[in-house]
Amino acid sequence: MHIPIKRSANNRLIAGVVGGICEKFDWSPALGRIVYLVLGSLPFFAGIPIYLILWLLMEKPDY
Repeated sequence: MHIPIKRSANNRLIAGVVGGICEKFDWSPALGRIVYLVLGSLPFFAGIPIYLILWLLMEKPDY
């Protein structure tokens, strides 16, 4: 099972998950990372498990 968003090959720090989401919706990767860090620091948002699940579900980037 995959979601139709590809991980980023250019805007990646770990796996390109946040960069891929930002490329799909035409957002700034820096802004996307800031939003992810803010949401990840809140107690109701489990940042690391969500990142890992998206890493598994997103398609591999085109190199």
